[in-house]
Amino acid sequence: MEFPSLPNLFLLLSLSILFLSSLHVQAKVTFKYCDKKEDYPVKVTGVEILPNPVVSGNPANFKISATSGKALYGGDVVIGVSYVGVPVHSETINLCQEVSCPVASGNFVISHTQTLPSITPPGPYALKMTLKDDKGDLLTCIKFNFKIVFGSVVSDM
Repeated sequence: MEFPSLPNLFLLLSLSILFLSSLHVQAKVTFKYCDKKEDYPVKVTGVEILPNPVVSGNPANFKISATSGKALYGGDVVIGVSYVGVPVHSETINLCQEVSCPVASGNFVISHTQTLPSITPPGPYALKMTLKDDKGDLLTCIKFNFKIVFGSVVSDM
């Protein structure tokens, strides 16, 4: 059995590290407001998804960091998901199930965990999230894209 030379071994190791680092789970997601001209009362400061990409059959955690100039006493988080432009899922969640109410003015985080069925098709998805107060008034609306992969693709590595 012949072993690779030191330069070839170094090249192989470097390529392996490069490949594995490309699999690094990136949590931060770029988002856009639904209406760029709207001055929403709640400002979103960040979106994180863990893991990213989302793995079908496994839990995924979506964290929306935001700030509000006034206390929130309740409301709804409305989520709509589309797959290549086709709506595939929608749900309305009571804000107080995701955060402790009342939410004091200032910074807060909406954290929602969802386990997708293992048969969820892989590919590009888009999520639209609106936040409404306890009177039904719109507080914010954002959109962002994310990707879903089959569980075996990530778990085998």
